[in-house]
Amino acid sequence: MIKVGSDLFGAASDVLVGGVNSPARAFKAIGIPPVFIDRGEGPYIYDTENRRYIDYIQSWGPMILGHCHPQVSEALHRAVDKGTSFGAPTVAETEMAKRVQGFFPSMEKMRFVSSGTEATMSAIRLARGATGRRKILKFEGCYHGHADSLLVAAGSGALTLGEPDSKGVLADLAQHTLTAPFNDLDTVKAIFERWGDDLAGVIVEPVVGNMGVVLPQPGFLAGLRQSCDDYGALLILDEVMTGFRVGLNGAQALYDCKPDLTVLGKVVGGGLPCGVYGGRADIMAHVAPEGGVYQAGTLSGNPLAMAAGIITLDILKTADAFAMAEKQCQQLVVGIKEIITSHSVPATIQSVGTMWTLFWCPDPIHNLTDAKRSDLAQFRTFYKAMLRQGIYMAPSQFEANFVSAVHTEENIDSTLTAIRTYCQTVR
Repeated sequence: MIKVGSDLFGAASDVLVGGVNSPARAFKAIGIPPVFIDRGEGPYIYDTENRRYIDYIQSWGPMILGHCHPQVSEALHRAVDKGTSFGAPTVAETEMAKRVQGFFPSMEKMRFVSSGTEATMSAIRLARGATGRRKILKFEGCYHGHADSLLVAAGSGALTLGEPDSKGVLADLAQHTLTAPFNDLDTVKAIFERWGDDLAGVIVEPVVGNMGVVLPQPGFLAGLRQSCDDYGALLILDEVMTGFRVGLNGAQALYDCKPDLTVLGKVVGGGLPCGVYGGRADIMAHVAPEGGVYQAGTLSGNPLAMAAGIITLDILKTADAFAMAEKQCQQLVVGIKEIITSHSVPATIQSVGTMWTLFWCPDPIHNLTDAKRSDLAQFRTFYKAMLRQGIYMAPSQFEANFVSAVHTEENIDSTLTAIRTYCQTVR
């Protein structure tokens, strides 16, 4: 008989690399075995010992309607009864694409895939194929999945070529990915001046969620758009996390920045594995079978993901689900700000829409260098205290937390009480 807690992690470690199927789940930054989840319901998750937690990870963003939403569950049951995969076109794919386009009109044509990583990888390949150029510019602290072209760190100087950020990524490939600090237009302009004629595109999280919630400074996204226009490069907005989370029409509407290509995931699949990339029709025409940029996938447009995604987007469109989630997030953020101010705690909270991060750093966070000034020891202590109080957050200082449409006033009050109690101990 396998026991709960560390025994579960030990058993998993016998057969799974690191005991997990994604490094983000390993709790290494916290220094304890990860919590093993048994089930979810609304704003809650329950571990294998039936302990209940208010869930602010929400499967790292997708569950904007909470866990086991009855309409989503019903749609999935209907879809399962008809078949789980066909490897052939279905009407649901067309219906889903129309709904996505209704929220993101910049996506004139699109292609569904099975993950955000697959979508960003495909968008990068498309940018290179459509422009005939080699280089891509990304930003430090932005994560676009684990494709080789994107696991690249900055070189030794602002204008050096990229270096592999993971073993197995070839230096010959990494040199075609350039990096710049987020919110640093001067470096962006210098990179374009040096490599603009060979720059296929710029990919960016318009609001970064993978170093904690970091917002673009005024003019930053507009500056990227202008540089791309000046040099004929493509602007790719990675809205895997921000799509339907900072606003129903994404960060591109919130910040009035029209991209050439958009990448979506998370919410768009209603909690099931799904991603999509799309954009201007003339660019998407380069994708096979219309063009020479090859990309395929047996499970792309999977009927279960389409069913969950369609009902999720319908609920977001017709109900006040996003407004409810945003309201609850704002209440939480305002409450945390009051707590850390009144207790003179060296922390700052940053948020937009339904996303938030409490940084254990007294100063605003504008880029990765700022984020790295956070007190990781304090975060670790804080996280353990919250877990003991039944508050489940992202187990890393450098990740976003999420509020769903089904988080209640009671959930927010309980969370604020737990944070207030902890902050009274901080010196």
